[in-house]
Amino acid sequence: MNTEPKPHRAGFVSIIGKPNVGKSTLMNALMGERLSIVTSKAQTTRHRILGILNGDDFQLVYSDTPGIIQPKYELHNAMMSFVYSSLEDADVILFVTDIYEKHDEEPVVERLRKMVDTPILLLVNKIDQADQASVEEKVAYWQEHLPNAARVLPISALEKFGTGELLDLVLEKLPVHPPYYPKDELTDKPERFFAAEMIREKIFKLYKKEVPYSCEVAIEEFKEDDDIIRMRSIIYVERPSQKGIIIGQQGAALKKVGTWAREEMEKFFQKKVFLEIHVKVNENWRTDPKALSRFGYQ
Repeated sequence: MNTEPKPHRAGFVSIIGKPNVGKSTLMNALMGERLSIVTSKAQTTRHRILGILNGDDFQLVYSDTPGIIQPKYELHNAMMSFVYSSLEDADVILFVTDIYEKHDEEPVVERLRKMVDTPILLLVNKIDQADQASVEEKVAYWQEHLPNAARVLPISALEKFGTGELLDLVLEKLPVHPPYYPKDELTDKPERFFAAEMIREKIFKLYKKEVPYSCEVAIEEFKEDDDIIRMRSIIYVERPSQKGIIIGQQGAALKKVGTWAREEMEKFFQKKVFLEIHVKVNENWRTDPKALSRFGYQ
């Protein structure tokens, strides 16, 4: 009987794809934790967020990345730099598409075709919303157009269909390596990062059109006691008119953002949260390198 311990595997697994194909939903499903914000609007993920999944003999370091877009201004350039840096250090790439995605040739697909040394698992997501024939057609398309993909796997991140098989496939392809992070770590981001993301998610869910994309959230103060966390946050907008929209009539809209965010924070941190939110104008911050640097994009 072989009693030798299994070799420890560890590596970086990058989740990439266009906006709204379900990358953040997949990351949360694989982690069993809600680390990435999920909304029905595109381009809600702006940073590269690491989720660290640990087992006795493995450590998977997932990267949830912004959706792949053609950059229009400095913020977009910074977001795309997170995507491409995640490809450079990946041990395994999860390229997420979905059953709705149109098959126009993207620069990233051309780049993936040239990556013969890094295993690529191509995931056709949202199959719970399609019939079998449509799924088979998508799988056949990608088998032809990305022939170096190790597997084309139909999944539903929302229903967690296929995610168990996906985990097994990823583990097979990870190198034998000691863990990169302490085994009790869940992510590389500090708690205040997730607090800011929870506020930003509520902005995306409550406001329409361009307003959420013009907002950035900063946690100016984060004080944790045994039974309560006290936070002071600022929502930055680009124009005075947007400040009025965020605050709403007699402050009603901002109060709703604060209530929703606080409720989610209390579940996440498992403590009472006192949340103070202010709104300030930082004109054209999305095109200002200094502002982007201050917000952690450079």
